[in-house]
Amino acid sequence: MERVKVTPKLLIDHMNRDEHVRRVVEVLENDEEVQSLLRMSNIMAVSRLGYNDHGPVHARIVAGAALEILYRLKENDIEPRALKDGTAENFNDVKTIVVAGAFLHDIGNSIHRDNHEQIGALLAKDILDRLLQEIYGTKRRNHFLLRQEILHTIYATAYNAKCLTPEAGAVKIADGLDMSEGRARLPYKMGKIDIHAVSALSIKEVYIEKGERPIRIVVRASEMAGLFQVENVLLPKIRTSSIENVIEVVLYSQEKLVITYPSD
Repeated sequence: MERVKVTPKLLIDHMNRDEHVRRVVEVLENDEEVQSLLRMSNIMAVSRLGYNDHGPVHARIVAGAALEILYRLKENDIEPRALKDGTAENFNDVKTIVVAGAFLHDIGNSIHRDNHEQIGALLAKDILDRLLQEIYGTKRRNHFLLRQEILHTIYATAYNAKCLTPEAGAVKIADGLDMSEGRARLPYKMGKIDIHAVSALSIKEVYIEKGERPIRIVVRASEMAGLFQVENVLLPKIRTSSIENVIEVVLYSQEKLVITYPSD
C-alpha cells in the first residue's frame, strides 16, 4: 500500500472507494444530535479550555486515519477481534465499528473534558441504537453486540485504558495522529501559548506508510518542539493500543531524524 497523508481528504478517499463507508459517514454527518455534540465538544474544549480541535474536522481526520490503519492490518492478516469473537458478521461491520467509534470518541467533551471517554461511551449508547438501525435499515441480529464494540472503542481512547481489539487500537492511534499545525492554530490565536500549542504548531505533516513493521508513522516537524507531541501524545496511545507490535514511528525535524520507535 502506498504512503498516505493524514488529512481530512483521507476519509473522502475511503468514501469514494467504499460505498459502505460512505453510508456510515453520511448517517453520522447528517445526524443533528451527533453534529451538535461535536460542536459542543469544540465549545468546551477549544473556546472554554483552550485545547486543540475536538469537533467535526477532528472526527473526520481520525476516521480516515483509523480506516487506513484497519486496512493495513487486514492486508497483513491481522484479524479483527469482532470477527474472531462473532460480534461482527462481516468486514463491513468492522468498518462500522471503526468509523462510528472515530466520529463519536470525543463527544464526552460536550459535558466536560474530565473523564470524557467514559462520558462519551455513556452518551453514545442511545445514539448508536438509533444510528445502527438507520445504517442497516433494520435492527440486526447482532445489533447490541456491534453497539458494545463501538462503545469499547470510544472508552478505550483514554490514555490509561487498554484496547482489547485491534479495531479500538486503530481508532486510538488515529486519534494521536491528528497532531499537525492546523489543529492548534485557533487556541494559539486565542492566546494559549504552552508546550501543547507550540509543539502542535511545529508538526507540519503526518504520514502512514509501510516500513520495517507493517505500519510506519512518519512525522515531519519544523522544530524540536514536535518531539513533545510524539512522546507525550502519540506513543502513550500506541503502547495501550494492543497493536503496538506492528507500529513504528519516525520523527524528522528540519529533515533530520530525531527519534524512532521502537528504539534500537
